[in-house]
Amino acid sequence: MAQHNETGKQGESEAARYLHENGYEIITRNYRYQHAEIDLIVKKGKLLVFAEVKTRTNLTYGNPEEFVSYTKVNLVMKAAEHYIFANDWLHDIRFDIIAISLIGHKLKVTHIEDAFS
Repeated sequence: MAQHNETGKQGESEAARYLHENGYEIITRNYRYQHAEIDLIVKKGKLLVFAEVKTRTNLTYGNPEEFVSYTKVNLVMKAAEHYIFANDWLHDIRFDIIAISLIGHKLKVTHIEDAFS
């Protein structure tokens, strides 16, 4: 497997660990609908959170969260809409970005709540 795929998987695992430690229940990982994928779907009480995880091992070109494109936002929202209707979710939702920096042996997690508004 390519190094960037391994980095992405490691970042998603770190994001899931972080969210779990902060009281979120992990509902599903890598939810797919058509061409869209949601990295993590988590729940806290009656709040459903769709989280996009971005991981970088080098910050030369910017922070991880800066790499969430307009196209990606639209794809995540489309998949989230499908998930909401398929699971008859009737409560609040939120879209977050979990930015993971893996620089050398340093790990930094930045949780950006309500990132798509």
